[in-house]
Amino acid sequence: MGPTRAAFRSRPEKGSSLLESNAFFDRTYEETMALLVEARNYVAFQEAKDQRGLPPQVRLQISYESLRVTSRLTQVMAWLLALKAVHAHELTADQVLGEQFALSGGAICSDPSGPDNGELPSGLRSLLQRSHSLYMRAERLEEQYRRSVA
Repeated sequence: MGPTRAAFRSRPEKGSSLLESNAFFDRTYEETMALLVEARNYVAFQEAKDQRGLPPQVRLQISYESLRVTSRLTQVMAWLLALKAVHAHELTADQVLGEQFALSGGAICSDPSGPDNGELPSGLRSLLQRSHSLYMRAERLEEQYRRSVA
């Protein structure tokens, strides 16, 4: 199976979305996947250790913020996979513009709080900051994509 026409594009064509650039899309996808793996590893191997000996309200906050990281990353990954389906001609751009494929979790995912909470473990604060940055970038990209397709 040979490379697709899109694989040869070094920059988007006039009138096309920046998201159609394979290099740009691939970097965003890889960043999201790496953060998902890091978040999974934190929850699976580190979160319980970080919670030992902490007051119940701090343990609850750690759990809540871990879920916020997971929500942000899964929302971004789902949106990127929908775009990938458009690039593979499995979905149309109009389908991806529907609510079914839109980023959701707005108020919770776009809330920047957490990284400045000194009671939270530093690894979780880092994940909160980076997942928030990625989610906000995806939100801007989604809006750009909607404008370019409309």
